[in-house]
Amino acid sequence: MTEIKLYNSKTRKKELFAPIDPQNVRMYVCGPTVYDRAHLGNARPVVVFDILNRLLRHVYGPNHVTYVRNFTDVDDKINATALARKEAGAPGTLEDLVQERTEETIDWYLKDMGALGALRPDHMPRATAYIAQMIAMIEVLIEKGHAYPDGAGHVLFSVKSYENYGALSGRSVDDMIAGARVEVADNKRDPMDFVLWKPSTDDLPGWESPWGRGRPGWHIECSAMAHDILGASFDIHGGGNDLMFPHHENEIAQSCCAHPEGQFAKVWMHNEMLQVEGKKMSKSLGNFFTVRDLLDKGVPGEVIRFVFLSTHYGKPMDWTEKKAKEAEATLRKWYHLAVGAEAAEVPASVLMALADDLNTSKALTALHKLAAEGSSAALASGLRVLGLLGDVAPEWAAAPDVDLSHYAVLLADARSRAMETKDFSEVDRLKTALLNAGVEVRMSKAGVELLPGPGFDAAKLEALQ
Repeated sequence: MTEIKLYNSKTRKKELFAPIDPQNVRMYVCGPTVYDRAHLGNARPVVVFDILNRLLRHVYGPNHVTYVRNFTDVDDKINATALARKEAGAPGTLEDLVQERTEETIDWYLKDMGALGALRPDHMPRATAYIAQMIAMIEVLIEKGHAYPDGAGHVLFSVKSYENYGALSGRSVDDMIAGARVEVADNKRDPMDFVLWKPSTDDLPGWESPWGRGRPGWHIECSAMAHDILGASFDIHGGGNDLMFPHHENEIAQSCCAHPEGQFAKVWMHNEMLQVEGKKMSKSLGNFFTVRDLLDKGVPGEVIRFVFLSTHYGKPMDWTEKKAKEAEATLRKWYHLAVGAEAAEVPASVLMALADDLNTSKALTALHKLAAEGSSAALASGLRVLGLLGDVAPEWAAAPDVDLSHYAVLLADARSRAMETKDFSEVDRLKTALLNAGVEVRMSKAGVELLPGPGFDAAKLEALQ
């Protein structure tokens, strides 16, 4: 069996992965808060952990992996979007509009992530379906002295009641207080204490609880859902590194205090953030865009995925138009070679790269080599395990049905003459015209091969008749 090594954020080292139960490898990844379209940065963890999901299924078997990614469908941002709609004259109660917004956003998300080649997880729990489990966990935390109600509808977690708080991020509680903008509130016994339950107004989503009508805090959601689906101990917990503190730190504290019989997640994995053209993505810089923005502009989902995979998940990733264009050109060539090839085992070079802490950039290098060698079947198998190829090539990569043999003969004859006269001006003229018409020109000792490429325009070839 292939040995997998993963970098564990909690131990700060790469470790040999040994699942608790090889017959049921369990992974939980923090999903989106569904109030708007997913931006490009939101998509990076989806692609990263989709690759891990595919690798685990390849190694342990497709029926021996349980992958969970949640939806946070109760949140102040969702309420704000619903309120804006109501103020704009949308019919229905505020709670109806919240429900409407979450439903359409989840639909958007699944379609957009599907366009990037992401498989759907085995479970996609919504927070609102697990309120009872959250209330039960909060009651246990209060009973054990790890949480306290403030008498005004809030319940807070007592950070100092959990001595290992900060182990994941590697910071002491005092350091966190000094380095963070901690909300100071009269109902907190300690500045670092965080909300498990809070009151909700009558017009907003809310549920009856021992502390009054209210709704859960963000952190308790993942703890309750992970425990209910995966148990007190499971193998991998993933997400962006922006979630390490406070979200993941708080998840650990809640879960380990409520269920000390388990260890919660054994391995913690975090992907680095994304930049655009070397700068942090932000609306103020005008470089903020959603996955749907790119798809609607004609950037294929496979191209977005390829660019993501070009950088190791543990390093900051820079999205550039140049990378996208290069990725599209590469994928067109690879699809031309791979589609229709017979089934083959996943190439060892690709599998070993992925097993080494998801080294996707090294896996792509292996595919470049396979393509150069003309190993069509191995290339196709490698593309599939990376989620870059289904049963057929995507429509955008299909070459137009056009006969370029006439131009290939012209270029080959010109090259033969040039080899004798040493005058390559006609070769350069023909090649430039072909490239300007969107034709990919491949010249080798074996001959000349012409392929319609991105932006192919047959009209521009008329001058070469």
